[in-house]
Amino acid sequence: MVSLYPLIKNECIKIIKKRRLLVVLLILAALIPMFTYAQMKVAENNLKQFGTNDWRAEQRQKIVDFTRSIGSARVPEEWKQFRRVEVKLAQYYLDKDVNPAEPNGVTFTREFIKNAVGLFIPLMIMVIASDLVSSEHSTGTIKLLLTRPVQRWKILMSKLLSLILFTSLVVISTGLLCYLISGVVFGYGGWDMPVFFGFTIIGSEVDTTFVRPVDQWLYLIMEFGLVWYAALIVAVMSLMVSVLIRSTAAGMGLMLAVLISGTILTNMVSSWETAKYLFMVNLRLTDYLTGSMPPIKGMDLPFSLAVLTVWGLASVIASFIVFTKKDVLN
Repeated sequence: MVSLYPLIKNECIKIIKKRRLLVVLLILAALIPMFTYAQMKVAENNLKQFGTNDWRAEQRQKIVDFTRSIGSARVPEEWKQFRRVEVKLAQYYLDKDVNPAEPNGVTFTREFIKNAVGLFIPLMIMVIASDLVSSEHSTGTIKLLLTRPVQRWKILMSKLLSLILFTSLVVISTGLLCYLISGVVFGYGGWDMPVFFGFTIIGSEVDTTFVRPVDQWLYLIMEFGLVWYAALIVAVMSLMVSVLIRSTAAGMGLMLAVLISGTILTNMVSSWETAKYLFMVNLRLTDYLTGSMPPIKGMDLPFSLAVLTVWGLASVIASFIVFTKKDVLN
């Protein structure tokens, strides 16, 4: 019996040699300063607009603007429901006298991760995962790989475990780079700042019965856990595509199209209830922590986790079935 450890080690070496992880880290190092600068400009614009850095003025103006738009006949009903929720959330933070987005390195990291979970991080994961198997065809090593005296399921298992390792590395690296880079501008404090979570959306109402404050460091751990799980599902689905499609370019194109279509659907499918069973509509798990309105009525955190789990398990099962029966002569 061949141990999995040398197989995993070999897969990790191959991933590193492809320099996909380096590309991902360079992309993060280039884009995060841009987002940091954009956030700084937002703070400057708010100062010009409201004449103060007081976050309360911004929240009050948000309430006024959204309340005014709710009364407009030209605004679609689903947008009105979203804005009713946002008005109540803003009023809740005003009543509690807590700035939900106080500028500091931790808050920036929290907000960046929240907004990146739906598309940005999945794209970074897809870059690494999409050619784990298909590249073996393009380089001609698939026959050598599958004719070795090693059970096929172990070969694929080593690829899967290596992918989980690098998925975790990408998520952690994103958080570290966000904190280190944004902290230069906003400071490195904010770990013990209170953050409220536990909002429940019922129609257009916000139930605050179970809302409670937690330190921002604990909230960040919960957020990263959800982001990691969403990224993991994208990773195993990319692995499945890599097993099914021999062309790396075609596999990456397919996953890219699916992820982008998911972002579009999330903003447009409020009346298409069966779309809530699509995995890409359920990727924004962090929205449930903040009380954001779900894209489709009836969705909540347990539902989205269940849908993603089903898609993930189905992808893993399909990958192992196809890989263990793969014809290496064609």
